[in-house]
Amino acid sequence: MLLRRTPAPAVALAALCALASCGLGPGAAPKDAQLTVTRDFGTRVVLATRAPKVVGQETIMSLLARNARVKTRYGGGFVQSIDGLSGGSQAGEPIDWFYYVNGVEAPVGAANTNVHSGDRVWWDLHDWSQTEDVPAVVGSFPEPFLHGNQGKQVGVECAQPSSSACKSVASRLRALGVPVVLEALSGKGEVRELRVLVGPLASIEANPNARLVGQGPTHSGVYARFPSDGRTIALLDERGRTVRTLGAGAGLIAAAHNGEQAPVWLVTGTNAAGVQLAASRLDEASLKDRFALALSPNKEELALPAGG
Repeated sequence: MLLRRTPAPAVALAALCALASCGLGPGAAPKDAQLTVTRDFGTRVVLATRAPKVVGQETIMSLLARNARVKTRYGGGFVQSIDGLSGGSQAGEPIDWFYYVNGVEAPVGAANTNVHSGDRVWWDLHDWSQTEDVPAVVGSFPEPFLHGNQGKQVGVECAQPSSSACKSVASRLRALGVPVVLEALSGKGEVRELRVLVGPLASIEANPNARLVGQGPTHSGVYARFPSDGRTIALLDERGRTVRTLGAGAGLIAAAHNGEQAPVWLVTGTNAAGVQLAASRLDEASLKDRFALALSPNKEELALPAGG
C-alpha cells in the first residue's frame, strides 16, 4: 500500500520512528518475523532476512528502519527510498514502495501497524501505472494460511471435491497444520474466512473474486486475463500488455482480496491438467516472492507480471 495515504497521526509517528528506529511502545518483541525487500514485483531481492533486528514491540515502519537505510518524505509518512532505491518514475511511469503483511496489502499506514510473531513483512518497489492496489499476493506462502489466518479454518472449494488436485491442495495445507474443510464450489461473493478455489477457470469463473482476477490488474491486481470459457490465460507485463498466451494444460495460482473480506486464492488452470499442475506448485519454493504464478503446459514457472 502506498504510504502517502497514511493518516496524519501515523505520519507524525512514522517520522519519529524513521529517525529514531523506535517501536510503537513497550511490549514483547515479535518472534520469528521475517522481512523481505524487493523491487520490480519481487523479481530482484534487495534484502531478505529470517531474523531481522527487533527491539521490543515493532511497527512495520520501525522494523524496516531498524534493518535498512530508509529515507522518507511528507513528514515521514511516505517511504521514498530503501537502501538507496527511490520511488518516483521509471521510463516515464510511476514507481513507489508498497508493503504487504502475510501476503495481504495492509489497510493502514506502516507506522500504525504492529508486527506480530510469525509475520512475513514484504516491501516491493514497482510500477503502478496499471493499478496502485495489488490487494493480495502469493509470494509469502505459507502465509496467510498460518499466522495471517490466526488459526482459523480454511475453506477449500473445489469444482470436483474428489479430484486429485483438490485433495492435493487440502493435504498440502493440512501438512502445515492448517485446519481445512473441503467443500463444493458455492459461488458466494461474501467471504468471512480464507478460501481456496480449486478447479478449471470455466468452473470457478462464477465466483465474483475469480471473475475480477480474469479482468486484469485494474480490477484485481493480478496481471492476467482470461475469457469466460477459460480456455486461455493471457499473461500481462507491468504495463498491462499481453506478453504471452497459454492454452490447454496451463495453470495459475493467484490471490484476490476485496476490502474487509478474507483473501481468496485461486488454484486453477485452463483444464483439469492445468489445475493439477497448479496444485503441484502450491509450495514455498515455487511461490516465493511471486505476486502471482502462471504455469505453462510444459511446466515452466512464470512470474506475474510477465517479462520481469
